Amino acid sequence: MALGGNPVFNSKNYREQTRAAGATGGASTTYAQPMSSQALQDMYSQPSASPQQTGRMTYGDVINKTMVTLGLVLIGAAIGWTLPGLMLVGAIVGLVLGLVNAFKRQPSPVLIMLYAGFEGIFLGGLSGFFENMYPGIAVQAVLATFSVFAVTLVLYRSGKYRATPKMTRMFFIAMIGYGVFSLLNFVLMMTGTIDGMFGMRSGLLGLGIGVLAVLLATYALVLDFTNITEGVRQGAPAKMAWSAAFGLTVTLIWLYVEILRILAILRGDD
Repeated sequence: MALGGNPVFNSKNYREQTRAAGATGGASTTYAQPMSSQALQDMYSQPSASPQQTGRMTYGDVINKTMVTLGLVLIGAAIGWTLPGLMLVGAIVGLVLGLVNAFKRQPSPVLIMLYAGFEGIFLGGLSGFFENMYPGIAVQAVLATFSVFAVTLVLYRSGKYRATPKMTRMFFIAMIGYGVFSLLNFVLMMTGTIDGMFGMRSGLLGLGIGVLAVLLATYALVLDFTNITEGVRQGAPAKMAWSAAFGLTVTLIWLYVEILRILAILRGDD
C-alpha cells in the first residue's frame, strides 16, 4: 500500500539528489586549460546536449521505467491468478521489497522489478479470489484504476489539480488517521473480535472509508507527478527515473486495491 506523498519521493536521498543536480545544472564542474578562440567557436557551434547525454532524468525515462514495472505487475498477476496459493508469498515478499526500496539510498532496478513482480502475484491472487465471487469485478477495477489515473493526470497537466502546502498537511493528517484505522481493523479481524470479510470496512462505513482512500490515492498521484516534474526540471540523475517508476507503481497498486474493495462491497450488497 502506498503511503501518501510517496516515501520514495519524500526520502532524503531523492531530495538530496534533486537539489544537487539543480545546483550544478545536472552536470559536474571541471577545470581545464584556457582554449583558443577557434576552439571556443567550434564548441559553441555544437548542438546543445540532450538530457539523456548529460545523464539527467527525463519524462521519457520515467514513462519507460513505469511501463516496465507495470508490465512485470501484469506478468506477476497472471501467475497469481493461475496459482492463487502464492498470493500470501507475493504479499509478504512484496511488502518487504517495498520497504527496502522506499528507504534505500540508491535505486536498485533489480529490487524494484522484483517488487513489481511479487506485488503482481499478490494482486493476481486477490483479484482471482474476488472474481470467483463476483464475475467481472477484476476488469471493472482495472478500468476504474486507469480511468482515475488518466483523469488525475489530465487535471494535473491542466493546472486544475495541484499540490499545495495546506492540502499536503491535511493529506498527511488524513493518511495517519487512515493508517491507524486500518491497523486497528486488521488487529480486530485477526483476533476474531469482529467478523466479516472487511471487518469494520463493510457496509456504508466501508464505502465511506473506501472513497476517502481513493481520494487520498489521487492526491498521492498529484504529489508523485509534482516530484517527478521537479526532478526533471532540476536535472535529477537519470537513475532516479527508477525511483519515480517505483513510486507511481506503489500508488497505482494501492489505488487498485481500494477500488477493488469498494466494488466488492457494492457487489456484496446486490
